Amino acid sequence: MRGIRLDCHPLMEARWDDFELLFGKNGACGGCWCMLWRLSRKQFEAQKGEGNQRAMKALVASGATPGLLGYAEGRPVGWCAVAPREDYPALGRSRILKPVDDRPCWSVACLFIHREFRRQGISTRLLRAAIDHVRARGGRILEGYPVEPRSAETIPPAFAWTGIPKAFAALGFTEVARRSPTRPIMRLEL
Repeated sequence: MRGIRLDCHPLMEARWDDFELLFGKNGACGGCWCMLWRLSRKQFEAQKGEGNQRAMKALVASGATPGLLGYAEGRPVGWCAVAPREDYPALGRSRILKPVDDRPCWSVACLFIHREFRRQGISTRLLRAAIDHVRARGGRILEGYPVEPRSAETIPPAFAWTGIPKAFAALGFTEVARRSPTRPIMRLEL
């Protein structure tokens, strides 16, 4: 895939500085720090920015592994938030992304790629690493919530932070629900 070697590693305390470097001062986008799906909307808004950064850092310090960092030539270039769906309570409150059934599953909640490395196949490789990560932890189902472009035009990166269907489909994910024209729920049985 486009010649860039990508090494993926779980985010742990020892890699926190790399996570901060990748996300930058804005916490990837608007102070999110990949906490959007983990909190109530009110709590997320109240602690946007540094509060979300502290919350993610505390989560990592607790020993949780909230996702995978992708490295190219030793530099962090991508992030895939992947965890059991119950770790993302806001998904359950979403009318569009609420659970399809009661089967336990893992969720890919975010794919953030550094601006210089976008459109180079990094998200697909991060997804492949997420599949391996979930499988190694005994997961049987992996879900994603990509954004479907409304037209043949490309989607602005700010709106594609959950990935695009093409990347998921390339790895065998299939659409299992669609409650919005632009937001399929895609699954892979492991």
